[in-house]
Amino acid sequence: MAKYNISEKKEKDAAYRSLVSPDLMDELKEKILDLVVMQKKYKDKTYSAKKLAEDLGTNTRYVSAVVNVRFHMNYTSFVNKYRIEEAMSILLDKRYQDLRIEEVSDMVGFSNRQSFYASFYKLTGITPKEYKTQHVSSKKKKKE
Repeated sequence: MAKYNISEKKEKDAAYRSLVSPDLMDELKEKILDLVVMQKKYKDKTYSAKKLAEDLGTNTRYVSAVVNVRFHMNYTSFVNKYRIEEAMSILLDKRYQDLRIEEVSDMVGFSNRQSFYASFYKLTGITPKEYKTQHVSSKKKKKE
């Protein structure tokens, strides 16, 4: 039996994806990037796919279809990617060196430590603490 019961993800072809025209997908993709990334809505713990759909004036199926087709991931993975990228910057920023990992997790929008660690590890292959240790020690070596 495989550790953690991780199985190969099967590609499902949801019927509703083909209902969204390519032009509408492109338009929604740009609007999603503006809201989630540029306006940093990913930092809001309560910002759901439903809330995003409301802000876009569409429904969650369209949001899901666009995120799946244009970004090749689900909504949660999409939002967590930007949270982790920001966390990586914060972990290396001298201004925030005294923050605990949990505080960084909270700053970027995770509601609990476990989901932060799991998402961080999934994206980088190491824990946030390992990331910080590796990069802080490599910076010190470069200065020498």
